[in-house]
Amino acid sequence: MALNDINNDGARYAFICTWHDPMTDITWRYQFMYHTNDQSIEMYDIKNQKTFLKRVAYPAITLEQLYIGSTILVYTRQLLIEDYGDEFTRKHLRGLQETTCAMIKPDAICNAGKILECITRNGLLIKHMRMCQLSRKQAEEFYNVHQGKPFYESLIQLISNGPVIAMELVGENALCRWRLLLGPTSTEVARIKAPSSIRAQFGTDTTMNACHGSDSHENARIETLFFFRCWNMGMSARFRNCTLCIIRPHAVMSGCAGAILDRILCQFDVTAMELTQFSRHAAADFLAVYQGICPDFCSMTHELASGDFIILEIVDKENPCSNPVNKFREFCGPADSCIARALRPRSLRAEFGINKVKNAVHCTDIPDDGELEVGYMFTHQWEGR
Repeated sequence: MALNDINNDGARYAFICTWHDPMTDITWRYQFMYHTNDQSIEMYDIKNQKTFLKRVAYPAITLEQLYIGSTILVYTRQLLIEDYGDEFTRKHLRGLQETTCAMIKPDAICNAGKILECITRNGLLIKHMRMCQLSRKQAEEFYNVHQGKPFYESLIQLISNGPVIAMELVGENALCRWRLLLGPTSTEVARIKAPSSIRAQFGTDTTMNACHGSDSHENARIETLFFFRCWNMGMSARFRNCTLCIIRPHAVMSGCAGAILDRILCQFDVTAMELTQFSRHAAADFLAVYQGICPDFCSMTHELASGDFIILEIVDKENPCSNPVNKFREFCGPADSCIARALRPRSLRAEFGINKVKNAVHCTDIPDDGELEVGYMFTHQWEGR
């Protein structure tokens, strides 16, 4: 049974979640229940053995978001899903929430937006994502299994010669589905046998074939650990002559991130990228400049903490030594998406935003703040606060 088929099966799925209270430094554990027939939730306090949240409709959460390692926002509490809550849930969902490692190679970075669209369109979720600049030694470590093969040297040169985008994908039969989306290793063969595959569309040859996919569950585990064992693995951010873009949680959740990235890459270079998330406290800290000034501050904070978002370091493609803040802000359009659609219909916020709070993207407002915001985000300065 596919995940889409069980969304309306009337079942109740249970998970073990934790919430860290920043005020008391206490971690609370809950059994979180999700009912598919009406998208309602309920929570049980494990320590105190009592109901914490009575059953209530909560359409902001979908079954697709509920997998081990996922973070969900329930009202003001950011819950980390640590395990399945009962054997029924484990039996029915474990096989539908498989993970695998994927990588966009340097030759396909310009098509990263289209590749992300392909991933989300085919029902796979991105659990982790990071742009990395691998050294030759790191490339050799990653492709150690191919050492001694005829294509090894050209492969190492390619992977260490430009940025890659590493991802952990989650979904039903994720490993095989991702490899099916990729198509045959040879781009020439892919164009004949699987013309709609990623390698057929965006690859050049057997080495420059757009993307990598794990070939076994064990290798998927090893490769995922390679890329995501520490936050600064292969740091690619330049921290100069740059500005920050955040693709907001609502845009990521709705599957628009790939299309937004594709639009950006047409006019700007993206030199760093990461999928991350904020606690409510971290979101308020980042947006503190708007507190007391913007009447939507609380709503903006809630939106930014509502799920995964993508941070991008943006550089002017035509003049990489210039300050791109003003140019990119114009590209994004007015902060209110309704106004953007009237005044700047081709801007990002006009095309992908909903309103002033859910306006698709955050961009740096002040020219002097571009490098500051990029440094804050890509060095994870909010963690531990």
